[in-house]
Amino acid sequence: MPLSTINTAPITRIEWGWLEGRRPRLAGSNARLNAHGDRLRVALARVSTEDGRSGFGSCHARRAQAEALLGTSFDLAWRPETGVAEAWRAFDYPLWDLAGQRSGQPVYALAAKLRGIQAPAGVQAPCYDTSLYFDDLHLNSEAEAAALIVAEAHEGWERGHRTFKLKVGRGARHMELEAGTRRDIAIVHAVREALGPQAALLLDANNGYNLNLTKRVLQETAACNIFWMEEPFHEDDVLLRDLKEWLAARGMTTLLADGEGWACPALLDWARAGLVDVLQYDIFGHGFTSWLHLGRQLDEWGVRSAPHHYGGHFGNYAACHLAAAITGFTYVEWDEASTPGLDGSAYAVREGRVHVPAAPGFGLALDEATFRRAVRENGFELTL
Repeated sequence: MPLSTINTAPITRIEWGWLEGRRPRLAGSNARLNAHGDRLRVALARVSTEDGRSGFGSCHARRAQAEALLGTSFDLAWRPETGVAEAWRAFDYPLWDLAGQRSGQPVYALAAKLRGIQAPAGVQAPCYDTSLYFDDLHLNSEAEAAALIVAEAHEGWERGHRTFKLKVGRGARHMELEAGTRRDIAIVHAVREALGPQAALLLDANNGYNLNLTKRVLQETAACNIFWMEEPFHEDDVLLRDLKEWLAARGMTTLLADGEGWACPALLDWARAGLVDVLQYDIFGHGFTSWLHLGRQLDEWGVRSAPHHYGGHFGNYAACHLAAAITGFTYVEWDEASTPGLDGSAYAVREGRVHVPAAPGFGLALDEATFRRAVRENGFELTL
């Protein structure tokens, strides 16, 4: 039957609103931004079909986009062979959740099937604690600063993490260059000593270093066995090649990760050429369906995948479902938070891995009263 004649499940209701979440502590600055705070907003849409099924997920679509989707057959908006149709990817996450609810399968199983991969019986996605920001700028000594970040790392360890990303680049904006660089190095050593060799450490400079600063920090933390260096400087193939050659000449295995923000359009070409080891396109900006297709490409090239999503909370859970469908999936970025109305209690972080529920869709639940209040107060509702 031609696709144009399929109308087995028209979309008859779209609700949108945002919930407010909170982190367990205030998140400080990074190399280019001031303090991120302890609050976050989680924008959600719920999409329902005529037969009473519904799915929800992260969504920043405008009302006009929702009006256009209303009345569209679900079978045209989402297909098992390709995912969400390009025209409707503003609703990527609610439509994937709806697909899971309608089929009785977790999203990861649908995603794996799209990729031609057999999903495991139980998905456990490797993750890292992304909470170690510049929370120490008010302190005068390296020792005090290191003790604070170590204490925060211990909090993450108690929450089940075994991989930790440390923000570096204090000398780019917030401190004098030499003092900030020395503090970066001191904190890396202190965290390594405190957590021991079993913890994996990642560094993220948010483009706050240049090539020579990157080499200096990696050289002076070589004994700490840094797993990856993220966004050391703004993407430049000449500098990336230099850094890769420098690492290889010293037998250092540190990977280069990039792509979370306004990435250079040539970044994929550079990754294919071996200048970047880990791609981090944002899971919301790039989208779940696009990430599945990108993951296939990266797997063919031998490039790792580690989607960025900081600040959206829902990404903690959504990224886990990509882990079952992308062979080179390396880490979920875990931004610890709680959002009243969004129930993620079926997920658990243990020994450095997120244990993912085998429930339909994304395995999340909405508190109806809380979500309906958000729709009334800050969102919209459309019905066919």
